Amino acid sequence: MIRLAPALLSLLLNACSPQPAETLRPPAPTGPPAIAVQSSPAQAASRFPETFEAGAKGSYAPATETLGTGAWQLTEALIGASDQDHKQGARAARLRTGGRLTMTFDAPAGVQLIRISSAAYGQDAASTWELWGSQDGGRSYRRIGQPVRTQGPRLLVTTFEGGSARSLRLEIRKTDTGSGRLNIDDIGLETGTGAPVAGGPASQPGPVPAPAPGPAAQSPVSQPDDNLALGNPSGATASLNTPNNYLLTRPQYAVGYHARRGTPTWVSWHLGAADMGSAPRQDDFRPDPALPRQFYATTSRSYSGSGFDRGHNCPSADRTRTLDDNSATFLMTNMIPQAANNNQRTWGNLEEWTRAQVQRGQEVYLIMGSYGQGGTGLQGFKTTIDEGRVTVPARVWKVLVLLPAGSNDLQRIAAGQARLIAIDTPNDQQVSPDWSRYRTSIDALEAATGLDLLSALPLLAQERLEAQADSGPTR
Repeated sequence: MIRLAPALLSLLLNACSPQPAETLRPPAPTGPPAIAVQSSPAQAASRFPETFEAGAKGSYAPATETLGTGAWQLTEALIGASDQDHKQGARAARLRTGGRLTMTFDAPAGVQLIRISSAAYGQDAASTWELWGSQDGGRSYRRIGQPVRTQGPRLLVTTFEGGSARSLRLEIRKTDTGSGRLNIDDIGLETGTGAPVAGGPASQPGPVPAPAPGPAAQSPVSQPDDNLALGNPSGATASLNTPNNYLLTRPQYAVGYHARRGTPTWVSWHLGAADMGSAPRQDDFRPDPALPRQFYATTSRSYSGSGFDRGHNCPSADRTRTLDDNSATFLMTNMIPQAANNNQRTWGNLEEWTRAQVQRGQEVYLIMGSYGQGGTGLQGFKTTIDEGRVTVPARVWKVLVLLPAGSNDLQRIAAGQARLIAIDTPNDQQVSPDWSRYRTSIDALEAATGLDLLSALPLLAQERLEAQADSGPTR
């Protein structure tokens, strides 16, 4: 991770101005700003603010809309012009659950202020939204400032203060799972002199340097950047052009999703003591509203009568701090068809052992996935379920990186201060409940899956650590 100057980092980490009572911020650790990496130059065009007056998108289906500042991708969002849309002028953006507004162009360097107006649509319930930024042409995003809780019909302005030394593109995400809809209007970007920032057409992302380890502030509760701290194993992107390598990020975990298989290729998350609380298991299995409409959305019924469990990747019991955290683990993009003995015994034992280590003062970075085709469940061998739309994997794997809770995690891991465990199990009923029998090396997993599992570490550290197979105690 390339670090920002301390003054800039401080500004962006505290990047929201005080608000009137209608716009509330739930207490949450602030996330880091967009990563400061090289990006291609922005192409100047119209200037901010973006008022949505030029838009005419009337449905929630994902589409790119040419607006006054440039082209924006609208997902689970439309341009509203009804009396119930709270707006300046004739139009505003309207987002429902899973909604996103994404610049497909870069604003030039020099942004110092970002102002965004928001209100609840009509008389709808309150919504929570977040501002995310990218400085590598949309390849990766980091949250800017804190989540914003918006309620009531009056448009209120949230101001994000700081500075961006490089070109910047933004994404606004409606992050709550409630039914309330959200109006967003008048997105303003300004320089330090108060001048409006130019917009522009879509630009191509520039090269992304390999991340280097460096000191990183550790928050007590897992955040999206923690969940991908070890790297993006497949280079997944949130692009409709990569349906079989589609990136989904949420506060609880990150997913590299394979639309043709109907399952995740991998799921990555961080587990610390503060992630485990008293929230009860929600059992609200459901389709993921963040999936593009072009993708087949697996439902709980997809597994009915198949003989396979709806097997969590990120476990329910790893996310019990809040009801929302636990509920997020029941999205079907977090599931694979898993043999009952593999899920309930082998994997259940591994998950309980992992949480026990956290209770003893450890923190853990985890990546889980599956590969191959064909597993044996309660009704015998199958290669697919749900009329061929969901692939049954042949193997189920996991990587655990354990180290004492602390800071500078990537440095400590690269220095050999962590315990690395790689597991690769058959997806069948004959699998042993003793997960330690299936330990292997990360090199072997990478050879089997084609993934790059510790890409955030220096290459020399990867070569040294990935060749080892753990043989430590598991009792």
